[in-house]
Amino acid sequence: MPRLIAALLCCLLACCSKSKTDPGGGSGGTLRIGMELTYPPFETKDNAGNPDGVGVKIAEALAKELGRPLKIVPMDFAGLIPALKSGSIDLVISSMTATDERRKSIDFSEPYAFTGLAVLAPKNSPITSVEDLKAPGKKIAVKATTTGETWSEANLPDAKRIAFGEETACVQEVAQGRADAFLYDQLSIYRYQKMNPDTTKALLRPFVEESWAVGIAKGNDDLKGKVNAFIEHFRKDGGFDKLGSQYLSEEKKTLEQMGIPFILR
Repeated sequence: MPRLIAALLCCLLACCSKSKTDPGGGSGGTLRIGMELTYPPFETKDNAGNPDGVGVKIAEALAKELGRPLKIVPMDFAGLIPALKSGSIDLVISSMTATDERRKSIDFSEPYAFTGLAVLAPKNSPITSVEDLKAPGKKIAVKATTTGETWSEANLPDAKRIAFGEETACVQEVAQGRADAFLYDQLSIYRYQKMNPDTTKALLRPFVEESWAVGIAKGNDDLKGKVNAFIEHFRKDGGFDKLGSQYLSEEKKTLEQMGIPFILR
């Protein structure tokens, strides 16, 4: 009997300890947020190797409002949803588009950013819109598991798709004339064109409108409600406007001059 009581006490202590320290357990545990830190200026690293960018600042503000320690969990984009579903992370903040297909396996918060798919094409290409990519024999570079790949599969069935794990590889395909276009979000297209002005051109007006949201495991309605409340408060307090001015001032000015609504609003 004493051994049984001792065993029960050990189990009870272990459970209590887990409830206090388990990253995913309860509202006071560490908030583990997964993101791919290869997407400046949203999710990236500073010169010292620390997480930085718009998404990182949103994560920090969210954790502060929830009163929970923050842990950024870097991983490949393709691994974010599996990690969320397995419980390895609590949230995804990684410029992830809230698509109907992804909603089948995870939940999303209210949108925190509004963007769309745009086109990067060779500078001297005759392509002036996404409609030109429907002509026979076109080659499309896409980043694997992104909405650019999904959209091209559904809407450009005659095109040859070349999928890469890194968007920089897609850009090089276009810059070196091996692909007719790279389909990706407008801010990335803007930045990559600026990096390759002699070989590429950007068609920035979105041909598909998208929104980014925080990924949340299905059934975690309590956390979802808290995230939505944070987004509402952060927007009303001007948090998104400040991040836009801090990280995206040039892009904001360019889009506004073109009559295209800015992503953070």
